[in-house]
Amino acid sequence: MVGPIPNPLESLLPAEQTLPLLLKGQKAIVTGASSGIGRAVAIALAQAGAEVVVNYVGGEQPALEVVNKIKAAGGRAIAVQCDVSKEDQVQAMFQRTIKELGTVDILVNNAGLQKDAAIHEMTLDQWNIVIGVNLTGQFLCAREAIKEFKRRGVKKDVSVSAGKIICVSSVHEVIPWAGHANYAASKGGVMLMMKSIAQEVAPYRIRVNSICPGAIRTPINTSAWNTPEAYAGLMKLIPYKRIGEPEDIGRATVFLASDLADYINGTSIFVDGGMCLYPGFATGG
Repeated sequence: MVGPIPNPLESLLPAEQTLPLLLKGQKAIVTGASSGIGRAVAIALAQAGAEVVVNYVGGEQPALEVVNKIKAAGGRAIAVQCDVSKEDQVQAMFQRTIKELGTVDILVNNAGLQKDAAIHEMTLDQWNIVIGVNLTGQFLCAREAIKEFKRRGVKKDVSVSAGKIICVSSVHEVIPWAGHANYAASKGGVMLMMKSIAQEVAPYRIRVNSICPGAIRTPINTSAWNTPEAYAGLMKLIPYKRIGEPEDIGRATVFLASDLADYINGTSIFVDGGMCLYPGFATGG
């Protein structure tokens, strides 16, 4: 007998789970942390014991709400405004973090955006803005983090690594996406940038990896899941038959940032319910 297929509208996981203190004593920066995936990552890192910089670029209030949620649970967090595509602002964010928290152990390069258009209608501004935030922003933040990791070195009472960088990429680092050439190009660039940096800094005991979310229930993609018709269409792309939650990415980030993942370096972990498994071929094509 085969049991019933679970309701795809349910993740079957509790909305909030208690995470072990795998990151106790560590300091983390999460870019784009005032909403969506970044918010969930910041909260998960704090639940695992890290002190967290909640980066934001626009309104301060959502970032402060994340900070207050972390503090209410007994953690420590600060909100820092920074446009990650601006070199001087990134440098200032790291300087403030080191001044207030003492150092940086973990960088989660999460900030990203979309400016979608058909390729023949895409403007240079739409291209440059997406590449500037999604790719150049990750480079600028990684560069500053590595400077601090190399300066401080390994502190074995904190972590066996000198530092960890987690790049939030996308399934679209490998899946083409018509109408989103700028976004897909930025994520493909993140993939090879991540691998190249990982290769370069591994001798310093610095680990660099990517997490590649699939379809995640966030405000940026509401139209893909907020009606029964849209959700049914989305499920055709996901063999596991549920949409991802931001907390799925948060838990994966905690693992990658922890010493449990110490031998994982220079790789992309896909958190996508099987979206990259060519679901159109599930019945033989």
